[in-house]
Amino acid sequence: MVQLNLPKYSFKIKNKENKLYIFDIIRKKYVVLTPEEWVRQHFVHYLIMDKKYPKSIIAIEKQLKYNGLIKRTDILVFDKLGQPDIIVECKSPNIKISQDTFDQIARYNLKLNANFLVVTNGIQHFYSKLDHQNKRYVFLEDLAQYS
Repeated sequence: MVQLNLPKYSFKIKNKENKLYIFDIIRKKYVVLTPEEWVRQHFVHYLIMDKKYPKSIIAIEKQLKYNGLIKRTDILVFDKLGQPDIIVECKSPNIKISQDTFDQIARYNLKLNANFLVVTNGIQHFYSKLDHQNKRYVFLEDLAQYS
């Protein structure tokens, strides 16, 4: 897998029938190791190891209904009250982050009303905070430590 613009972490990876699987510490199971999953697992570890978010408030591929369609967030982090706080949209490292990616996560946020949105392909990371008063997103350098 390609080197990402995130810290290096130790992963459990296994090969089964010529297919690689990576252990997901949130879902507690092995999942197929796609380029997007590589990014997702790195970002989950980044949240837990570097930003100190507890595993218990992180969900992966959380289902939501939008315009009658079933969609899934890549990573959803809840606040201490159990409300959506951070939505993370992960793309494969070879996918360029585009306006469509931002539109996708903004549509998810119409339903979830999270405070922070993150878009990453593992190489580039975009962090934003919702400014509720002015109904706009403010871009940030990084996410804050969990407190």
